[in-house]
Amino acid sequence: MEGNNIRVLLADDHTVVRMGIATVLNYSEGFVVAGEADNGLEAVKLARELKPDVVLMDLQMPELGGAEATAQIRAENPEVKILVLTSFATSVELKRAMDAGASGALEKNSSCPQIIDAIRDVAEGRHVISDEIRNSLNSFSSMPEMSPRKIEILNLLAKGFSNKEIAKIIDVAPATVKDHLEKIFKSLNASTRAEAVSAAINLGLITG
Repeated sequence: MEGNNIRVLLADDHTVVRMGIATVLNYSEGFVVAGEADNGLEAVKLARELKPDVVLMDLQMPELGGAEATAQIRAENPEVKILVLTSFATSVELKRAMDAGASGALEKNSSCPQIIDAIRDVAEGRHVISDEIRNSLNSFSSMPEMSPRKIEILNLLAKGFSNKEIAKIIDVAPATVKDHLEKIFKSLNASTRAEAVSAAINLGLITG
């Protein structure tokens, strides 16, 4: 900390969001905005250089997603606390960020006092998760397991590619794609390609 102030790094690709939070922090006693990053790679770089107490981390960012940025920051400096601020309470990326060591998560529509209190709590070593996000994370316990390859196929499926086209893109035999699809359909309790894509989007496995 800088004196008694909590040093906060803001990581969000929306300038308006960063400006709004920075204004709130600057007018709140006990906080200093240590820096701002508009993508995940910059967040990792600035966390390394500035060593903030707390990183306020968005999940959906260019260059490097918030979950991966969280993992890298925590690996380099476990003392840095991460508070996820997200619009995607059901996102798979949210669970990945929490698994990577984030200390808390709030929705972006949280009130200013809630955000301030949450930053203070995680800086002091406490975990903060809103009820909505906690319920969302609990739902992941029953989520079907999907390998990176199956996620890749689901994304291609969502774009309308045929089995032959998918096989060519990922460089496997069409029979292999068919086998993957049969397992995907079973995992998602889907009987058609459209049902599989819809289920995957609803579960946050793909963005559609």
